[in-house]
Amino acid sequence: MLETISSLSLMQIVVLIIGAMLIGINKTAIPGLGVLPVVMLTLVFETRMSTGVQLGMLALADLVAVSYYRKQADWKILLRLLPWALAGIALGSLILRFIPTDGVVMKRTIGGIVLALMILSIIRKKVAPEKIPTGIGWSGFYGILLGSTTQLANAAGPVSSIYFLAMKLPKEKYLGCCAWFFLILNWIKLPIFALEGRVTWESVKLDLCMLPFLIFGGFLGIVLLKKLPQKIFEAIIQFLVLIASLRLLWG
Repeated sequence: MLETISSLSLMQIVVLIIGAMLIGINKTAIPGLGVLPVVMLTLVFETRMSTGVQLGMLALADLVAVSYYRKQADWKILLRLLPWALAGIALGSLILRFIPTDGVVMKRTIGGIVLALMILSIIRKKVAPEKIPTGIGWSGFYGILLGSTTQLANAAGPVSSIYFLAMKLPKEKYLGCCAWFFLILNWIKLPIFALEGRVTWESVKLDLCMLPFLIFGGFLGIVLLKKLPQKIFEAIIQFLVLIASLRLLWG
């Protein structure tokens, strides 16, 4: 594995380390933070390589998050969402296989969808702040959108933030739902990404080298979360979702 690291430039190594710590924090404290590693890795690695490396780090960080938040998830919410998300993954794979897509176009499309959903979510809170959207149609729409965006570009974080915030979950239960949801999806995606050539032995070795930094970032996130009031927690996520959607839209 040291040979793999030594083949990288200093900039690539620095970005990998910082990205790993941010992913750790993202998984245990601030879910919306995940957009930053996406951008950073894309800037220093080829697109296909960057998505594979990122997925490996996400999958490892999911294990850290679940080990801490394993008892916090609301399985009623997750079981409504997961079947639709799996259908979304299949849809994303179909799009990648049969429809030629440009990476920039796809990111802008996802960014536009996320921004529109965020605006609609704000409007819904103003019109019916006490109503929690739990219907099958709502779960189906968001589940398919989550699955397809995570399969296309590891970009489901902003969409999941909108959905789980709408459920009005306490921050620990919110993070427990995110931890279990993405653990399941990301580990299902790993063999699919391998078949698509996005996860390779080289990317796996890089991910394993980053494991200590992922764990350290996860620990920092746990410490940070204990000091964040619920309202500030939600405000930070909403702000990061906005930044993420704008970055994807005009990136």
